[in-house]
Amino acid sequence: MSEQYKITLLPGDGIGPEIMAVAVKVLEVIGAKFDLSFGFTSAPIGGAAIDATGTPLPEETLNICQHSDAVLLAAIGGYKWDGLPRAQRPETGLLSLRAGLDLFANLRPATIFPQLIDSSSLKPEVVRGVDIMVVRELTGGIYFGQPKGIFETETGEKRGVNTMAYRESEIDRIAQVAFDIARKRGKKLCSVDKANVLDVSQLWRDRVSRMAAHYPDVELSHLYVDNAAMQLVRAPKQFDTIVTGNLFGDILSDEAAMLTGSIGMLPSASLGSHGPGVFEPVHGSAPDIAGQDQANPLAQVLSAAMMLKYGLNQMAAAQAIEKSVLEVLDRGYRTGDIMSPGMTRVGCTEMGEALVKVLKS
Repeated sequence: MSEQYKITLLPGDGIGPEIMAVAVKVLEVIGAKFDLSFGFTSAPIGGAAIDATGTPLPEETLNICQHSDAVLLAAIGGYKWDGLPRAQRPETGLLSLRAGLDLFANLRPATIFPQLIDSSSLKPEVVRGVDIMVVRELTGGIYFGQPKGIFETETGEKRGVNTMAYRESEIDRIAQVAFDIARKRGKKLCSVDKANVLDVSQLWRDRVSRMAAHYPDVELSHLYVDNAAMQLVRAPKQFDTIVTGNLFGDILSDEAAMLTGSIGMLPSASLGSHGPGVFEPVHGSAPDIAGQDQANPLAQVLSAAMMLKYGLNQMAAAQAIEKSVLEVLDRGYRTGDIMSPGMTRVGCTEMGEALVKVLKS
């Protein structure tokens, strides 16, 4: 009897529906190959949800997500909604989804594809062999701390306030996730903070250091965030697993992504202690090319592979998808963002067809 899973699809905005369609076709093929049955339910989020319901995360969408086995998200946002108040913007829907599912751990791999090494803006000898996992705390820190807002002072001058705050328990649980991942990888964990000037970072460093006693086989190091940003560009291969807070992780994971040459190639996973995780590409909604069949669907497809690996514990199926991506790249297929001389330029749909052909062979 086949394994059955309820998957919530959140196509979102811009190129989201296009790349999601490719991922669904890949999952349907992989399901037939590995005797897995997927029940897909689509729901609105972001700008599409604002247009349909007036809110970026309808209660019905959150409820559907909460009762699924995993959530596959494409992309949200666009110029159309940039002028809305913060509470009504598409990005607020994403933050609310993370909070509603208690997704505190964001995993963002930055792995160089040998076929795309010339796409990186750094020298090949610097990035060849890069394989980094950034573990970012996702539901605490300055994005969620209180008080926050723009307030008028007694003099009539406006003052913007955001609060960076972490509790010991929040630090401990993300540190445990990071140590567990590092143990399965290269057994090296770098914790990034700003403990020289921020009290919250000093608490972060103290708790991560304490957690290290439970992982004697993992080498722990610490870097200030400014030095870490520099080292990622200077010598990225020194890193294996990085753990850091919400704000620093947001910035450093994008920097690490660009080591690989295209943010359009990288997936991510957001996990909680229980319940469904959310799996999504790290790139945006690219409204400038939406509907033109130009989008690169590979990050969305690799996000589906992460869903199989981390959300559904279907390792063989995940590895088959990952291998199909490498095979398609070996055959010279490229979307515009990763195009290089001598390769075959294809659109979003044709890239999906190439993946399906490899998986069926």
